Order: sequence, then C-alpha cells, then structure tokens
Amino acid sequence: MQYNVKIDAFEGPLDLLLHLINRYEIDIYDIPVATITEQYVSYIHAMQELQLDVASEFLVMAATLLAMKSKMLLPKHEEEWSEDGEELTEDPRQELMERLIEYKKYKEAATELKEREGERAQLFTRPPADLSPFQGQDSDERMPLDVTLYDMLAAFQKLMRRKTLQRPITTTITRQEISIEAQMDEVMERVRLSGGRQRFFDLFGQDDREAIVVTFLAVLELMKKKLIMIEQERNFDEIYVFQT
Repeated sequence: MQYNVKIDAFEGPLDLLLHLINRYEIDIYDIPVATITEQYVSYIHAMQELQLDVASEFLVMAATLLAMKSKMLLPKHEEEWSEDGEELTEDPRQELMERLIEYKKYKEAATELKEREGERAQLFTRPPADLSPFQGQDSDERMPLDVTLYDMLAAFQKLMRRKTLQRPITTTITRQEISIEAQMDEVMERVRLSGGRQRFFDLFGQDDREAIVVTFLAVLELMKKKLIMIEQERNFDEIYVFQT
C-alpha cells in the first residue's frame, strides 16, 4: 500500500513565506533573513523528500533568499555608511517586505470574501416571478375581495375600539332617538356627496355609541337591499362603500 502524506498547500512562494512569518511570529517589517531562509529551504527539502513536485517559482524564491542572506552577511565598506553611522545602501529586504505586505492584504480580502460567500449561501431567495400580466392595470381594476358579514363585524369592533380610546373621561349623556330608516338616508347622502365612493370608517365621524350602532345597522340594511356595495382590495386595506 502506498503511504500518502498530506501537507499544507501553498499557492506560491509568497504564501509559504507568509505562513512561516505567522508561524514563527516574525515581524514582517523587520524580517530576519537568516532565520526565514533556513525555514524556507527546510520546507523545500521536505517537499522534495516526500516526492512532491516543487514549482520553479519556489526554487527561485529560495535562491533569492540565499542571495539576500549572503549579501547581508558581507561586511560593509566605509563608503556604504554615512557620517551619522546610517547605512546608505538600500535594504535588500525592502522589496520582499513590500511584496509580502501587499500579498497579505489580498489574502485577507480573499478570506473575508470567502466568509461573506458562506454567509450568503445560507440565504435562499424566491426566483423572480413574471409580473407582465399585471403591468398597466389601474388599481381600481383589481378584483376586490369579497367582504362578508363577519368582515363587517370585525370592522365594527375596530371602530368601537377607536371610539373607546377617543372617549373623554367625563361626558354628558343625552338620549337621542335615531331611526334606522333615517340613518340609511344619511349614509346614502354621504356616499353620494363623496362621488359614490366613501371610506367605511368616515361614515361614523364623532357620533356617540348609539348613533354608531344605528349607522352600522343602516349600512347592513343597505347592503341587504343591494343599494350599496362594500369592497376591500387586499387584506387589512381600507374598506370602501360604493353606491350601486
């Protein structure tokens, strides 16, 4: 049986270098070339011993690191130092440091985008629907919902809750006789003056409880006689009274 060894996969020499820097907690702005070169070359040798194909770019980076290590080990000449004791020649690590910093930025951005992709994969959206049959239709042409007696009772309960909240703490009670027939005429007159279309709750205004009950019974009687029609376009939308 063949023995398979799984190791970390690196996309390039910069990826391997960044891994070594993070692993050994090396300051990316002050790379110890000797240490990083030894670790890098050791990793290349390990890959070769495991009979893994090593890309040429890894070997090029190894040669570059060895050249940098050799250059930094060479003694400095007098002309390479200033009077203040500062080195005049450019640091051979500068280019490598800049490349590593830039690569690290892209790697962190790629990781963040990968996380966002995973989060977005948890969301499922409904595919777009064909709404072309509804284009150009006026809101008045939509099929109204059938308003039943139970819908009217629910609207009446909602109306009474509103009136309860608006009722003053102290009030004077006066008895007023209101006939359903007279209120039916009043409702028809209000609908007519509003152009044949009146909001249901506007029929009641600031009336007291007795007037509200009589008006509601008048509306039901007019519906029964088919003198008015009640429509509601959608659930929970406004209820309208129409003159037939």
